Order: sequence, then structure tokens, then C-alpha cells
Amino acid sequence: MKVFDLCCEADHRFEGWFASDAEYERQIAESLVECPLCGSRSLRKMLSAPRLNLSQSQSERPPAESTTNPTHVAREQLQAMWMQMARRIIESTEDVGARFAEEARKIHYREAEERAIRGTATADETAALADEGIEVLALPLPSAMKGPVQ
Repeated sequence: MKVFDLCCEADHRFEGWFASDAEYERQIAESLVECPLCGSRSLRKMLSAPRLNLSQSQSERPPAESTTNPTHVAREQLQAMWMQMARRIIESTEDVGARFAEEARKIHYREAEERAIRGTATADETAALADEGIEVLALPLPSAMKGPVQ
């Protein structure tokens, strides 16, 4: 199993797990790998230290020196918080897909039960909803998050 640190064009960093180098190359070439935060398929491999499983127990190992970059840590924490928020939204809303504008109107005009929904809407549909006083929030979710949440 190969674990690579990957980064998209928006500088979102994440891990990718692949059966081999060849499998990584194949999936990248076929645009099968995308950033879990923004959905970008423009990715690059980052330099990373190999993971070694040594027989020495954790308590016998000397303490590792800290070379943590505060900016990098803050970025990772923000990404983790964003993913947690996106998962919570997905878990607590009903996906109505392309019927979003229609369902939002039904809920607003009390023609349907009040509930939290998510889906897709065009810019024109979103503007029309705003004109009617129906508040919506655009939250781009990568396609990987739209399926079952892992």
C-alpha cells in the first residue's frame, strides 16, 4: 500500500492511498482522484517522509524533534473543521438534487413540511429565490462527499 501526501491547486492537502505507484499514476491519468475539499482534479504529490514500522516500541523510541510549521498546522485544522462541518450538513439535510429551487419554494410557502434541504440550483434560480425572500447558502461540495460519508 502506498500512501501519498497530495495537494490540489488551491493548496488543500490530503492523503491518498493506492495499491502501487502504477495504480496512483493510472488513477491520476484517468482523473479519478479529486481533492476532498474542493473537488479539484489538478493534484500534485508532496514530498513526504516514508512511514516505517520498526520493531521498537513507542516508549523505547527517542522523542521526535518538533518541526511543525504553525501555518501548516492551522491550515490542516481549518481543513479538518471544514470537512467536519460539511459532513454534519450532509448528515442533517435531505438531498433534493436539481429540485432544490422547487422544494425551497414549497417549504417557504408552507406547501411542504419544513425541513433542511440541500441540492443544486442555477445562478438564475438562486437569484429568483433571493428575490422572493428565500435565503439560500451556496456550499460547494466535492462529489466524493455527495455519496456515503466514510
